[in-house]
Amino acid sequence: MRVAALLVCVAVAGCVNTQAQVLIGTELVSSTQNEIAGEHRIFVATTRARSENPREVFDNTRSLSLSFARTDVTVPAIHAPGAIERPKSGLRDPARFFTASEVATYDGEDAFVADLAATIKARGGRALVFIHGYNTRFDDAVYRLTQLAHDAGYDGAPVLFTWASGGRTVDYIYDRDSATVARDALERTLRLVEEAGASRIDIIAHSMGNWVTLEALRQLAITGDRDIDGKLGDVVLASPDVDVDVFKSQMKRYGIPDKPFFLMLSRNDRALNISGIIAGNRPRLGEYTNDAEIASYGVIVADVTALEAGDRTNHTKFADNPLLVRLLGERLRQGDRLTETRDNLAERLNSLATGIGQTAASAADIVITTPVEVLETVTRQ
Repeated sequence: MRVAALLVCVAVAGCVNTQAQVLIGTELVSSTQNEIAGEHRIFVATTRARSENPREVFDNTRSLSLSFARTDVTVPAIHAPGAIERPKSGLRDPARFFTASEVATYDGEDAFVADLAATIKARGGRALVFIHGYNTRFDDAVYRLTQLAHDAGYDGAPVLFTWASGGRTVDYIYDRDSATVARDALERTLRLVEEAGASRIDIIAHSMGNWVTLEALRQLAITGDRDIDGKLGDVVLASPDVDVDVFKSQMKRYGIPDKPFFLMLSRNDRALNISGIIAGNRPRLGEYTNDAEIASYGVIVADVTALEAGDRTNHTKFADNPLLVRLLGERLRQGDRLTETRDNLAERLNSLATGIGQTAASAADIVITTPVEVLETVTRQ
């Protein structure tokens, strides 16, 4: 009965809108250029199997080999930062909704790398790899990365690594196993992005996607190449659904990052609260209460508990809060050094908030703890 009750709660607090939709709609409505805010080419590496429905493209079942694809997605001019405007049917109306064009697939790694290389070169040598979380369908993942790249103002090549999430609220264990299966594939994908000529590879992982990301980074460290031959840029851990002790063991093997990881956590994250209960009342990294302890592993911790979210679970603040998604864009464009202080970050954050019409009070609601502060505290003791 307890497990059944928790599954009902998870149904309320899932990662995304689980409304079943295909990526490629049926009827296409014409639109003008003025009705389009932007178009983004999304490259895809996946451990999902091909769907029997060509409009779905990839389904929720696992493949033990990587597949590759790309699709172009338009964002409507009416888009509100943090939102993903989607139709309730298969209608493709670029003036009103995020709209994906036909998907191109690749026969193998070489063709994927060649095409990705051309885009990376045209985008200044940068690539962003996004790893989604639990309860995420293929179309959800494509549109989330599109929204992130658009709202953050990211000008590099967006690469989606999508593992075989079941896309249903009752598939928590299946999803966790699917993420584990995908560890080697994510490591390989990061190496392929390097082979494509990226001079800087940024990573954003959300929710359960942090598990597979941290495992892949741990594996890279074991091979002696933890920073991907010096190409690893920012690593952003958003609402990590990872046991705190597991995170500590992963980071002990990885070591203190040369460039601090950036963690966004929220104490009122309902999805992680429930995940912790399912895991035997073990705290998840994305809701942990000791910021200084986490920062000591070489992580800048941003506590965003006080900020509003776009949904009632408080689980996707990193993407659906306009201030936070712009903060991500600022972070990816400029980066931070290990020696940067909280005051430096706070000053930039207040400036950013003012620039997008947010109040200084909302910026002040983000509590930042840096590795430097922790080191200074330990030294004084």
